[in-house]
Amino acid sequence: MSRASKLTLAATGLGTAGIIYFVHWTQENDRKAMHRGVERDMEKQRIRQERQAEFELQKRLEEEYLKLQTVHSTTETPGVGTQKTSPGS
Repeated sequence: MSRASKLTLAATGLGTAGIIYFVHWTQENDRKAMHRGVERDMEKQRIRQERQAEFELQKRLEEEYLKLQTVHSTTETPGVGTQKTSPGS
């Protein structure tokens, strides 16, 4: 085999090995990125469930408090807090 053919074979082999390594490296990075996305989604779902549970607890507490005490809205009764004073008083 000539020297040129040996160099061509070696360069081709190294180039092929480099391409295969690069493809595997890219696939591994893509897989890790997708896994991080799944982890982020799971964390968002956990936070959403915690907030929903807190909201339901607050709603139950509000219903319980409303059973125990009467609450009047200040916007329903006109004239409250709007007393007129005369200039001479």
